[in-house]
Amino acid sequence: MTIAVEEAPARGSGRWIDDWRPEETGFWEQAGAKIARRNLIVSILSEHIGFSIWSLWSVFVLFLGPKYGFDAAQKFLLTSAPTLLGAVLRLPYTFAVATFGGRNWTIFSALMLLVPTVAAGIVLEPGVSFTTLLVVASIAGVGGGNFASSMANINAFYPQRLKGWALGVNAGGGNIGVPAVQLVGLLVLATAGAAHPRLIILIYLPLIVVAAVLAALYMDNLRHASNDKHAMRDVIKDRHAWIMSLLYIGTFGSFIGFGFAFGQVLQVQFKAEFDTPVKAAYLTFIGPLLGSLIRPVGGLLADRYGGARITFWNFVAMAVGATTVLVASQQHSLPLFLTGFVFLFIFSGIGNGSTYKMIPAIFKAKYADNENEARRLATALIGVAGAVGAAGGVLVNLAFRESFLTYKTGDGAYVAFLAFYAVCFVVTWVVYMRTRPGRLAGV
Repeated sequence: MTIAVEEAPARGSGRWIDDWRPEETGFWEQAGAKIARRNLIVSILSEHIGFSIWSLWSVFVLFLGPKYGFDAAQKFLLTSAPTLLGAVLRLPYTFAVATFGGRNWTIFSALMLLVPTVAAGIVLEPGVSFTTLLVVASIAGVGGGNFASSMANINAFYPQRLKGWALGVNAGGGNIGVPAVQLVGLLVLATAGAAHPRLIILIYLPLIVVAAVLAALYMDNLRHASNDKHAMRDVIKDRHAWIMSLLYIGTFGSFIGFGFAFGQVLQVQFKAEFDTPVKAAYLTFIGPLLGSLIRPVGGLLADRYGGARITFWNFVAMAVGATTVLVASQQHSLPLFLTGFVFLFIFSGIGNGSTYKMIPAIFKAKYADNENEARRLATALIGVAGAVGAAGGVLVNLAFRESFLTYKTGDGAYVAFLAFYAVCFVVTWVVYMRTRPGRLAGV
């Protein structure tokens, strides 16, 4: 059994795989698994760099000292701006894979990361206007789009029984880009000092080029993934698209929102303990790192026990974490505060994995006799939910901004997070776990 690859197809350049049947055991064991794994590895690297560029401004705000003249509210806007653009771009990035091919789009999207990185290097110095920084920070949102195209591409490569694991590993490896850039920022702060943010840019420029080159050399395009016509139009008519988008706000929205805001929250709420940027940087990366590393575990647990069951208990745990953070804030207990936030990061990571397992399972249950339709709609929903979930990161940053402006603490935001997690675990139980006629099996 062979896989036909066209070296120069009429529709575009690059390598195209025509024969792809991952659900067939013989095909998968003979050739499919090896090719899928190769594409997964390079996809993780490219997505990882994309997350790092998307997260750059969560690090750069730590370098914006008194010479820049920006207050905490303005800095929260600088971290919100790339989150918003990244959320918007996830929709077109999802379907770019179907139009241009996963390999081709990965090359292009990797090279696009050069634009916000170079732009930041040009403008980042004392005296720059806030408007200029806001525009440049927004452009970093292109890194957030990489996640959607990467997930849509990997979803097409793997069989249903391995999607939870594959999507979890792909997303987790990408998510590690958040703590990675924060560790790079810590290294620069601890060695060169807050006056040299451009050193971060010098580190990432060659990495971007490497990611694009590896995609060109080792990735493939899947021909069957090019037939997803009108998938978004069809999927948004399905109520599960909006239910899963809501749940993904609670998981990924929390992860990316907290990841971008945590350093600022520490500096504002615990000024005495974090009077210098480097002190905050020592702790900023821990939560995103743990949340990223554990995301594949969420996928594996969902593969074994069911995505809905893991998602339900995960939101219960996140509600406990939000309560812990609220109590710690009111008592001004830094150890308890850090414990609660680490708890939130860990369970947001698990929930990221379990919710993304639910998406293909939903359409597998609805279209048991039509594998192509199930895959087509699942890929579309991955893009829609990814975009809406990322927009949740904007809401997290805006919630912190308004809470600190109104109450001088983050307590208002923590109450809002607790209420939202409660809504999420109720919705998960009512729609996907409660015994009732019409309940989808296997979700």
